[in-house]
Amino acid sequence: MKVLCLGGAGRICRESILDLVQYSSFERITVADFNETEGRAVVAALNDPRVDFVQINVRDHADTVSKMKGYDIVMDGTTITLNGLSTACIAEAGCHGINLNGFGAEDAYDDLFRKNGKTCVPGFGMTPGVTQMMAMHAAEKLDTVESVRVSHGAFRPIAFSRSITETTTYEYDPLLPGRVVYENGEFIQVPPFARPREIELPAPYGKTVQYIIPHAETKTLAAALAHKNVQLIEVRGTWPAKNMQLVRALYDWGFMRNDPITINGKEIGILDCISEYLFHSTEGQETELYGYSLHVEVIGVKDGRRVQHVLYHTHPASDGSVEGWEKLRAYTRNVGIPMAIATEMIAKGQVKKTGVLIPEEAFDPAEIFAELEKRGILLHEEITQLDETVQVTQ
Repeated sequence: MKVLCLGGAGRICRESILDLVQYSSFERITVADFNETEGRAVVAALNDPRVDFVQINVRDHADTVSKMKGYDIVMDGTTITLNGLSTACIAEAGCHGINLNGFGAEDAYDDLFRKNGKTCVPGFGMTPGVTQMMAMHAAEKLDTVESVRVSHGAFRPIAFSRSITETTTYEYDPLLPGRVVYENGEFIQVPPFARPREIELPAPYGKTVQYIIPHAETKTLAAALAHKNVQLIEVRGTWPAKNMQLVRALYDWGFMRNDPITINGKEIGILDCISEYLFHSTEGQETELYGYSLHVEVIGVKDGRRVQHVLYHTHPASDGSVEGWEKLRAYTRNVGIPMAIATEMIAKGQVKKTGVLIPEEAFDPAEIFAELEKRGILLHEEITQLDETVQVTQ
């Protein structure tokens, strides 16, 4: 089997590649990136005969398709704004595909993936990705599902890479149409910082106030749990407190609109200017606490009684006590490892359906959890019987 790792020089995708080197059965693992210097540095650091490099610019469609042909799967670590271009190339090249984001640009290529007998799973990292597996694990134990509340804390610097800066500004864009909740059969648009809710994350993170964010889980879980009569789905997230403080101030003062300004005769978006500063600043590159924390609450009915399932995950500490998980790598490995796990599952034929699939259609939660456990990423579940008894009608 052969895998092409698009955007492989990025801080997250290189962790996915490392996982493939350590755990997968791929015979060829190609780092593909526009940045040749960084891409070849990844190859040198891995020092494995299966790993090589190819330079790719996804904006050159024909050349990219040509270079992808012959690979079993493309593991796509590119940014949100490039996923439409990259997926078009993957579909035409006749490869399986997977990426981290899953914001919907991939859906246009469903027919082509089906025609080629291939599978594409958009949005499989920690969130979206593992969060859907957690929700489905709980929902499958219930007769009906009342509510699903997905939450996460991403504890990383606000601008350690350009793609992360893009994610930050994208999620809090006041004009973004995809920031929705699912409520009583409808998707309801909400503004940034909507529906604050206090979420208790495991140590060392603690209590966090989280807000609705535009993530794929809202729509994918609505589809996957329609047969369970789900009534409410909310997806929330947070970053370190200083990051949230800055984003809130930028939103309150209108900077998140990215209005154009002119400086010395050159026009630039005001938020683009701030993003560039953050990318080159100490404040944008460091944070006090590193890591990732998922929290999923599912409430439903089992045998006529309301039941609450709370699932969360833990991972090796970022304090240097576990080699390979130091500081920022406690964040990037959390995101990158799930994509690598899913990549091999698709390539090995464990996903039987073809076309563009949501994670809930593609994977068995138990199999994903077992693979994560091998890497020291552990899932925990707490089940609480709630007081009310529900009258079940036949």
